[in-house]
Amino acid sequence: MNASPAPANPCEQALAAWCGRWAGFDTPHVTPVAVAFSGGADSTALLLAAHRRWPGRVMALHVHHGLQAAGDRFESHVRAFCAQHGIALRVDRVQAGHAPGQSPEDAARQARYIALARMAADAGALGVLLGQHADDQAETVLLALSRGAGLPGLSAMPEHFERHGMVFGRPLLELPAATLRAWVQSAGHAFVDDPSNTDQRFTRNRIRAVLMPAWEASFPGFRPMLARSAAHAAQAQRLLDELAAIDLARTGTPPAIAALRSLSRERQGNAVRHWLRASAGVAPSAAQLDELLDQIDACTTRGHRIHLKVASGFVTREGERLRYAPPI
Repeated sequence: MNASPAPANPCEQALAAWCGRWAGFDTPHVTPVAVAFSGGADSTALLLAAHRRWPGRVMALHVHHGLQAAGDRFESHVRAFCAQHGIALRVDRVQAGHAPGQSPEDAARQARYIALARMAADAGALGVLLGQHADDQAETVLLALSRGAGLPGLSAMPEHFERHGMVFGRPLLELPAATLRAWVQSAGHAFVDDPSNTDQRFTRNRIRAVLMPAWEASFPGFRPMLARSAAHAAQAQRLLDELAAIDLARTGTPPAIAALRSLSRERQGNAVRHWLRASAGVAPSAAQLDELLDQIDACTTRGHRIHLKVASGFVTREGERLRYAPPI
């Protein structure tokens, strides 16, 4: 009796669809394609799909954060897996210490992106593929809702973006985690589980362990619906960015205060938020933006002073324009 054929890797179809939207990765040359490889089920399925699509061109990138004892075990697994499958591997060890007021998760995420971009650039890679999936996307939307986020937060994770001079892609955002894990297990591939993913001191883990099962019980198959809402939010944000560009063309950059005052309060806020994000990479809180708009509204005399903390710097008035002064 013939053995059953091996099940198809669901990432292969998702990767093909993603490449159809972002054709740069399928160019006919030998430039490497990098895959962020933690050793977990999701990145294992993605790495094998990429290796099948681009044989000989794929490179695995592994970041050892130095935050938990299991990190050495993860690195050993990754090295053995890549050696078994003939996949090139680069490993970077980072110390992801967090600054005052910054969460350890955010610090680790930032360090990971910096390390991935650096390794990919050193290898001359076209970009880096990430294994984040539909559950991660749903968790991101719910996390944004819990924090009262605006459209940028509700837009959740884009499937294609640039950071630290490198292109990143997320081809698995429509695949549930259970589908990926089931395939890896059925195909007999070893993978690791990160014990920190069950630590409910972290908000995202509480969402995963408590809120996601409750949503699934009440609204089966809800993940694509949240992804659709995130896509609508992203589309609305792109329109607001276009409006901000139109308004900033009128106000100049940095924006002239008198020109800002000629706009509605909503358009003022949209233009100022866009200017701060584009020019300084900072985002004011809702309270900070309201206070700044109040100060702009009160700025009717030449001697009126504006001085408001945003992120780690200050928005000030210099002459007839706003300025952002980063920390010294």
